[in-house]
Amino acid sequence: MADILFYLSLILIWIMLLYHMFLMQGGFQHYLTYEKVLPKWTKQGKDLPTVSILIPAHNEEVVIRQTLKAMVQLSYPKHLLEIIVINDNSSDRTGEIVQSFSELYDHVHMIETKPPFAGKGKSTALNEGLKASTGDVICVYDADNMPEKKAVYHLVLGLLNDPKAGAVVGKFRVINAAKNLLTKFINIETICFQWMAQGGRWKWFGIATIPGTNFAIRRHILEELGGWDVHALAEDTELTIRVYNLGYVIRFFPAAITWEQEPETWKVWWRQRTRWARGNQYVVLKFLRQFMKLKRKRMIFDLFYFFFTYFLFFFGVLLSNGIFIVNLFVDLHLSVGAVALILWGLAFFLFLTEVMITLSIEKTELTKQNILIVVLMYFTYSQVWIALVVYSLCVEVKSRLLKQEVKWYKTERYNQQQKKSG
Repeated sequence: MADILFYLSLILIWIMLLYHMFLMQGGFQHYLTYEKVLPKWTKQGKDLPTVSILIPAHNEEVVIRQTLKAMVQLSYPKHLLEIIVINDNSSDRTGEIVQSFSELYDHVHMIETKPPFAGKGKSTALNEGLKASTGDVICVYDADNMPEKKAVYHLVLGLLNDPKAGAVVGKFRVINAAKNLLTKFINIETICFQWMAQGGRWKWFGIATIPGTNFAIRRHILEELGGWDVHALAEDTELTIRVYNLGYVIRFFPAAITWEQEPETWKVWWRQRTRWARGNQYVVLKFLRQFMKLKRKRMIFDLFYFFFTYFLFFFGVLLSNGIFIVNLFVDLHLSVGAVALILWGLAFFLFLTEVMITLSIEKTELTKQNILIVVLMYFTYSQVWIALVVYSLCVEVKSRLLKQEVKWYKTERYNQQQKKSG
């Protein structure tokens, strides 16, 4: 029986490993070709639409000035652009700083959330911002983001030249990557997610996931959907599925780049990633219940991917680890010792190969230091993720059973100098 369970766990783990290798190959191919459309798109000279940039902000005085400096330098016609900061129940100088920008720049505006919507989280703030906006295209950025000058232009260009695209998402880079070992881990994780997951899924299946920042979406789609789900901690993933279900696609266009902060302490990381994991678990459970009603079958495939990632894959890892630990104290008569070692070695090799190839597509990232960090990452950061997903699932189940109100956790910010574009 122990052998059967062990093989089952290995099958679950290897399905995910092979799938990510498949995505990595697609992401690399997308990297080689995505810029080829730019000359054609630019030459067509289509009239640019009006754009509203929504920036939800709750106690963001540490970063909001740098963010707005980047926003007012965007290469997009100012008469077609409005930047709306949603000051969501801030108790610091966020409002004062935003107001100073609005006095200098006519296209920068601030709105204040009012009870009962004040302090309810990102989704509620974005819904309030949507009501106050006028643009035909809505872009969303977090308050710690510093988009490169052409980021919004490239997002809009993707919408203009792809009528089937309901939204276009760019990529994000880590501005504080060199701060410490944790931010170096996150930097590698971020690059891999963008290129391996987003690029590969777009290349092979025409699917991409809306991130929490650096994306553009057609206004009429948001209005038809009724805005953001205020109960979703992962409002981006939840919105993704509803956009696809309307019959649109979401295009991944990494020419649009933004730089953002990441947690610099494990405590902040744990709280942020718990919110992410809980949010994605909420989305999986929400839409699997509506399985038969979903119109876009390709999103059913993606739902199963999220289900596999946040439920089955981690179940397989825990099962294999559990059997291994128990066998140290109790003889389970396992007959898979040599097989397990070979498969573990191959899994480690696949992990290194995937990450190395993905890092090679970003300038300055494939270094000797990063190779050593990736090795360490496998034995530390990746293992902590397993514990986090289990913890978040327990918290989500408890919240549902007790019918607790969803509480939004705002990630701590840090003083940071703006990253120069490459």
